[in-house]
Amino acid sequence: MTESPPAVEIRHLVKDFQTSFKRQPLRAVDDVSIRIMPGEVYGLIGPNGSGKSTTMKALLGLVAPTAGQCAIFGKDSMKVDSRNEVGFLPENPYFYKHLSGEETLEFYGKLCGIKGKKLKDRVGELLELVDLKEASHRRIGGYSKGMLQRIGLAQALIQEPRLVILDEPTAGVDPVGSREIRDLIFKLKEQGITVFLCSHLLEQVQEVCDHVGIIFRGKMVKEGKLEDLIAIEDQTELVMKDASPELVAQIEALIKSDASASLVRTGKPRTTLERLFLRETVGRNDAK
Repeated sequence: MTESPPAVEIRHLVKDFQTSFKRQPLRAVDDVSIRIMPGEVYGLIGPNGSGKSTTMKALLGLVAPTAGQCAIFGKDSMKVDSRNEVGFLPENPYFYKHLSGEETLEFYGKLCGIKGKKLKDRVGELLELVDLKEASHRRIGGYSKGMLQRIGLAQALIQEPRLVILDEPTAGVDPVGSREIRDLIFKLKEQGITVFLCSHLLEQVQEVCDHVGIIFRGKMVKEGKLEDLIAIEDQTELVMKDASPELVAQIEALIKSDASASLVRTGKPRTTLERLFLRETVGRNDAK
């Protein structure tokens, strides 16, 4: 049985842009590699101008790599058919304000070749998913920022993609709207949909992502499983159940021999993704 290809595979991506101010081109992305398996939620985080959006645009085939390769489910991302199973929500999506939410989804569905009853059923299903059923006949121009992001996520899902790419999905959204979008990402994960997102909201990334990459000045400075990244390497914690105060006082000597205590978990205490992010970016900046 052959192993299914990664949902996303970016290998040694380099992207240079020509500028009129310098003779040397501007290197926006410098030797970045990312591998996302089907069903995973991957978060790419970094300061403004770090190369996050350029990496996503290269993956979507919107810009051509200077060097390296990008593939979606094993297909070269510069080929149009690689995007057949991809839904994309840009940071600032544009919608026709005179259309209702329902009409907006119907419009995008028709662009994807969906028609008739199948389209009607899909639109109803998505409006239910993003909790906009009651606002389905309201004009988009009257939607809040959070509602616009949710209808944007619905349009990204219209053709039932296997991979959803979200660029700052909660930008400008209030805490309630941000929580709703987080819950939607959980729903996508439950359905086995791969999610690749970039966000400045580190707490949200820490809540929903399986893997995280930190990009800084075009380079990937930290990447891996979230639980591994936020482990504090030089510390160890012991979690016990029903341990007496006496046992705690003599923990190292007695925990293995005392039958009244059970070792629930050993491992590394966790830091927060925010602390890790600041250490890997601000610390590097200060060292320059």
